[in-house]
Amino acid sequence: MSVVILLADGARPDTLDAALARGSLPALAQLRDEGGGKLHTVTSCFPSVTGPAYAPFLMGRFPGPIGLPGLRWFDRAREACSFPDYTRSYVGYQIGAIDRDIDPDAPTIFELCDSSLGALNVISRGLAKRDQIGSLSLRSAYRAARTHFAGNVAGWLDIDRHVAVDVARRVREDKPEIVFAALTGVDKVSHSRGYDAPMIMDALQIVDGAAAEIRRDAERDGRWKDMHLWIVSDHGHSRVTQHEDLVRFVEGQGHRTMSHPFVIRPGAEIAVMVSGNAMAHLYVDVRARERRDGVEVRYEGLVSALLQRPSVDLLMLPRGSTAPSTAIVTRDRGSAVVSRRGDAYSYTREDGDPLAIGRDLEGVSAIEAYEATIDTEYPDSVVQIVHIGEAPRAGDIILSAAHDWDFRARFEPIPHVSSHGALHREHMLVPLLVNRPVQGTPRRTVDVMPSALAALGKPIPPGLDGRSFL
Repeated sequence: MSVVILLADGARPDTLDAALARGSLPALAQLRDEGGGKLHTVTSCFPSVTGPAYAPFLMGRFPGPIGLPGLRWFDRAREACSFPDYTRSYVGYQIGAIDRDIDPDAPTIFELCDSSLGALNVISRGLAKRDQIGSLSLRSAYRAARTHFAGNVAGWLDIDRHVAVDVARRVREDKPEIVFAALTGVDKVSHSRGYDAPMIMDALQIVDGAAAEIRRDAERDGRWKDMHLWIVSDHGHSRVTQHEDLVRFVEGQGHRTMSHPFVIRPGAEIAVMVSGNAMAHLYVDVRARERRDGVEVRYEGLVSALLQRPSVDLLMLPRGSTAPSTAIVTRDRGSAVVSRRGDAYSYTREDGDPLAIGRDLEGVSAIEAYEATIDTEYPDSVVQIVHIGEAPRAGDIILSAAHDWDFRARFEPIPHVSSHGALHREHMLVPLLVNRPVQGTPRRTVDVMPSALAALGKPIPPGLDGRSFL
């Protein structure tokens, strides 16, 4: 038995569904038909950004509580990151630190399987170096960096083509139990040309071609009947027409900041860490070694000013250590508080309904919280905000951007015309395509990892945030 997971980074479910309906992806359409004739839509995690959003697939866990609060973060405890800045950015050379940053007690699927293969998988703990396609040499790293900083979208598709060929060959030759291969072309095209650009189809057809070749090989040597082949995505995309320079705005409020790429700032008071680029963590009083309550009082002026910005949709304030909760504040839709006690989640409206759920939730299960929010603008928002608010490495102020906005006006190699990272539907909903009918209901990307273990007949470790849909 084997499970092959192909991740089309940044693919939206509506984009994939339309391509299937047009007949543009014949291999994926065949998988869909054999999997019950349905393209499933599930929710990603918050932040909905590459890197942290791979953790659900590979670990069955939401990223914040296991050490990945965002694409960039500040190490207030000074435990993982080094002097002088104590910051982390997974855009660049520090991407290799992810395996050290994640909770050592949370196993990866690679550590639970006898043989594995990964490609551009970001999280690789438990994966032998020879089984990491795309990270085997300085040459490949240089090529990826050059392509990224040049804004060469066609170059990213060439990388995807090479990766797809290598993955199919290694699956054919080595027959690993678990394969997780990320193809990043959809995301790169979306950022630079838009999520609905014609070149998106070129990127999706690379995924289709990889699936077709893997299937042909498996059918030829009798492995297909024992193979699960799944197509997934880690986040969606939505258009960006305006870029908030969040760093300059915070400095304009009288606060000295540190942010990437210029993180060494003597006397900095606030660390501004943007992810995706439609979400951000703000760490105040960066000299303090732990997060303290009362940010909305101590930084009342900054919080009020942020709420007046058209770029800010949701402002979140984690509170408390003994009975943690997170306040959600908006400019014109009021405020609420989310919390949990054990496995019971609550959403309590204070003077409005910022998540537009229409009612309070008191002590509901994760599934009930999902069902209450799945049709809103912020699907699975209660569970996601609770978990990021409880994450020790999360900021004191967490921002989710408004439609058409992101928080990074400078330092991107190419201007983003589409972005992700926020709690909006377009960012949080992702496709799941399987080649066999499922018995349960796929809801979240964290369900993929336990489902893969179930397919392989392996025990599912305790403490996962997901549950098998098989």
